[in-house]
Amino acid sequence: MKLLLCVFFAFGAVVPWSRAQGNYEIQVYASDTVPAHNLMVEVHSNFTAVGQRGAPGLAATNHAEHETLELTEGVNAWSELGFYVFTDEQSGQGVQWVGDHLRPRVRAPERWHWPLGASLSTEVGYQRALFSPDTWTWEIRPILDKQVGPWYFAVNPALERTFHGPDVSKGLDFAPAAQISYDFTKKVTGAIEYYGDFGDIRDVSSLHDQQLQIFPAIDLNLSPQWEFNFGVGIGPTAATDRWIIKAILGRRFDWGKKHSKQG
Repeated sequence: MKLLLCVFFAFGAVVPWSRAQGNYEIQVYASDTVPAHNLMVEVHSNFTAVGQRGAPGLAATNHAEHETLELTEGVNAWSELGFYVFTDEQSGQGVQWVGDHLRPRVRAPERWHWPLGASLSTEVGYQRALFSPDTWTWEIRPILDKQVGPWYFAVNPALERTFHGPDVSKGLDFAPAAQISYDFTKKVTGAIEYYGDFGDIRDVSSLHDQQLQIFPAIDLNLSPQWEFNFGVGIGPTAATDRWIIKAILGRRFDWGKKHSKQG
């Protein structure tokens, strides 16, 4: 198994793997994976209060409400498989299906005793051309994190690749994300989240064309089965939606207890 994970990490480091994350699933990933026989159900709710007005043939993000269903099943002690359903709702248009993504992820097992938490996520999927000209995309996301007392640090230096759409020729896109948080109590955590998109890694975009979002956020840790995140983000560059309100509500279902009883 250790050899398999090493090959997976090395493969991700060299293979060209999509454009920006978008306003559907705004989250900095932690290195942990969902335990085996567990299902994590999350609903991501994001409202763009001030955004892009759109272009011919492309839906606007201004005043758009995005609801994303994320289902993540723990495969074993070091891997998981996630599935997303993206939707968009705007005045006069109703709820529309945007697309679906599949996301396998592996992590470095705890018995390796690495000084940092580490995992690697890949995400492939389709989104309708009305919402993204690049309809088929692939993302590879290394994840590193560390808990130091009440402080927590995470970085996701993601690389994105378009397989069908106008950005195919642009190659790899660099879209990093990072988070720093502090546990004020056992149940309340404050955080600053960062999301960026620098464009083609071979030809970094000017600051005017880069995407940048900063989210002051709060996490409520009220139960091991539940998670809640809320944040308000600002985009200071012209290429970024100006104001976004986001919330994540998650519930973990443990099928392991049922398996133990049957065994």
